[in-house]
Amino acid sequence: MGDPDADVVRRYLRTFVTRDLDELRAVVADDVQMYGAGQFAQGRQTVEDAVMAPGLTVVDQQIVELYSAGHRVTVAGTNTYRQDSTGKTAVQSFCKMYQVDGGKIVRFWGEADLFGLLRDLGILPGADLTIT
Repeated sequence: MGDPDADVVRRYLRTFVTRDLDELRAVVADDVQMYGAGQFAQGRQTVEDAVMAPGLTVVDQQIVELYSAGHRVTVAGTNTYRQDSTGKTAVQSFCKMYQVDGGKIVRFWGEADLFGLLRDLGILPGADLTIT
């Protein structure tokens, strides 16, 4: 039998590829709290807006590492985005921690490599820099 909290997080992450808002609503609390990039937001609508963001489509997702303990699930992974207007693709890495309660995500913290995503899509001026 799998870990139910880890399964909730996997289902949530997959909604970025499927854009299935019914599935998202099944696994994210109405009043979810989100922390990241020095910001705080609350409410599932913010997550729904991110899943349905126009202009970029998640075409692939990889979970690189997932660790679950005590209703907390930590995930490191990547999303491959397609810029809809150009067809360009770029990979964005992320690291997030989720708190699950009653089968729903109630809080999460994390960061994603926005600079790398924008650089690889050619959106940042002078962004031909590659860091190794």
